[in-house]
Amino acid sequence: MWMYLGLLSALFLGLHNLCKKHAVQGNEVFPVLLGTILAGFLLILPFFVGSVYFPEYTKTIGFYIDDVSLATHGFIFIKSIIMAASWVLAYQALKHLPITIVTPIRSAGPFFTFIGAIFIYQEKPTYWQWIGFFLIIFSVMLYSRIGKKEGINFKRNKWIFAIIGATFLGASSGLYDKFLIQNLALTPQTLQFWFCFYTILILLVILSVTWFPYAKKRRAFKWRWSIPAVGVLLQTADYFYFKALQDPEALIMLLSAIKRSQIIIAVVIGGLIFKEKNKRKKLVPLAGILIGVALILYTS
Repeated sequence: MWMYLGLLSALFLGLHNLCKKHAVQGNEVFPVLLGTILAGFLLILPFFVGSVYFPEYTKTIGFYIDDVSLATHGFIFIKSIIMAASWVLAYQALKHLPITIVTPIRSAGPFFTFIGAIFIYQEKPTYWQWIGFFLIIFSVMLYSRIGKKEGINFKRNKWIFAIIGATFLGASSGLYDKFLIQNLALTPQTLQFWFCFYTILILLVILSVTWFPYAKKRRAFKWRWSIPAVGVLLQTADYFYFKALQDPEALIMLLSAIKRSQIIIAVVIGGLIFKEKNKRKKLVPLAGILIGVALILYTS
């Protein structure tokens, strides 16, 4: 069951990536990010209110938000810091790079999660799973060669380093999620609510320095329908992902890989919508990534 929940998460993540590309084009990154997180927070807020005033009903429908200890709040705040940094780097990179380059680089995230799962959670990979992960990395290297044809130098372009940093932080957060869900026994909605709350506070601090004081930047900001759509789609994807992690048998390394199937939507549909170059050539490393993911999923 947890694998199917992972696939649902991947579906909503793929749609989320398309909306995110639309939201950041020619726009200020930080207010876009704040708008998306705020939209996700407002989606969950009614469940928090219901948990306070109508706890029995909220428990009945399965969306009760638990009271958590101060120490647990600290652990959730750490996740907010990690993901805020990852999103800032990812949004900046997405603003300056084609989605068909950004998404495959982010597909290397399962490799970092894979290594962490081995050393931290002692998850046992198979021979074929090793091959699958190295195939994903090799395919990402092929994308770097295609990217040079679009004027993107993978050694000198700072946005490439930004998306690599975002990928590493995102993978670290994925490993941390297993600790939060399984070790601290947090429900998905509890983790999502407080995570959004603290992330909004972090972003408000950043914006108070980089955006709010500057009238020119505020006027340049363009509100788009895709901004709240990003937040709603992300929270939906995270809910299914966290529900999958609640299963004691769920392997974080496999869940991370399953989520990479979102690249089908991002590369194929995104390439058509945003009219990006070399779409046919990008299908070759895309196939390599998909085969790598398949090896991970179907061999154990």
